[in-house]
Amino acid sequence: MSNDNEVQQLLDKMAKDLKQLLKDRAISDPLMIGIHTGGAWVAQQLHEMLVIKEPLGLLDISFYRDDFSRIGINPQVKPSKLPFSMDDRHIILVDDVLHTGRTIRAAMNELFDYGRPAAVYLVTLVERSGRELPVEANITGKHVELAKNEHIKLNGPTNLSLSIQKV
Repeated sequence: MSNDNEVQQLLDKMAKDLKQLLKDRAISDPLMIGIHTGGAWVAQQLHEMLVIKEPLGLLDISFYRDDFSRIGINPQVKPSKLPFSMDDRHIILVDDVLHTGRTIRAAMNELFDYGRPAAVYLVTLVERSGRELPVEANITGKHVELAKNEHIKLNGPTNLSLSIQKV
């Protein structure tokens, strides 16, 4: 689906849009948190591009998913790494694909277990149709329409690329 430069072009656009959002809202010292795994890859790139001072936070939402009781534990659960206080801070939450909104709901639940941020801004590389919860990204690289039997996947962590897969 994507050529070698597509993801980099999307990241460049997102970094520009994010800089403008931070400027417009007079936010000078945000925290960035990537959702494991694809969101963490995107966040790593944006974190470097924006030269954010604080270390990058990583969030594994496996225990916060609403389908946990049905599908069981993810065999690759990793600990979340949030090496900072989030209280009264502006958080940039990054994920690779926004689809149903359930991943973001789980991430928000976990974030608020760690503290009370001043605001949370959602940044996603791809937004696709099929929302089940009222979740909207502040910054999105691109929007795609896919059939119900298709999923979009970010491949990485190096040489990031997008592919569409039939399920």
